Amino acid sequence: MSMENVSTTQAASEDIPNLLITPSAQEYLSELLVKQNTPGIGVRVFVENAGTPRAECCMAYSAPDEVVETDYKQDYPDFPAFVDAPSIPYLKDAVIDYNKDRFGGQLTFRAPNSKVPRVGPDASMEERITYVLQSEINPGLASHGGNCSLVAVEENEEHGLTAVLKFGGGCQGCSAIDVTLKQGVETTLKEYIPELKRVVDETDHSKSEGAYYK
Repeated sequence: MSMENVSTTQAASEDIPNLLITPSAQEYLSELLVKQNTPGIGVRVFVENAGTPRAECCMAYSAPDEVVETDYKQDYPDFPAFVDAPSIPYLKDAVIDYNKDRFGGQLTFRAPNSKVPRVGPDASMEERITYVLQSEINPGLASHGGNCSLVAVEENEEHGLTAVLKFGGGCQGCSAIDVTLKQGVETTLKEYIPELKRVVDETDHSKSEGAYYK
């Protein structure tokens, strides 16, 4: 099967998913669908808890009488794929693949943007900061078993607009937290949000009470 044979039913727009079902995955799914003995059956792709750390990419059978009118339809050579419209931004660069091995094979679903919050031009400062944390900062901290979340946004008389962050996982109690905070997180946040003047950590890792708020 060639991906060149894939056609879409809508005109090109920013709402068109770039979800990729590889030829090997198409072949595997075709075999499963044939076993359903339902003419015209396809698959439906969607993301549960999209834009959150709990995001989960899902695929289900979609019989002709179960089709959701608002779904985006992709026509593959042997079956249709229906993509949940609200999930489209979270399925950017998503790939459904099938890898054969000695035990049979495994269907994999990689969606790097499924947990990334989406913000529009009218998003609040909190939403913008959370977006950068999820999309640009937490993926790096995750490799160290850590994560970072927004606690509050404050207007500080002395320092200006300040973001108060909470570090968890492997970052909690880390002796290098000040280096991570100042050189990594703060620099990245300011790059994306110039209005932000300072970033502080909710927890005082030096154990000195109120160190950041004196």
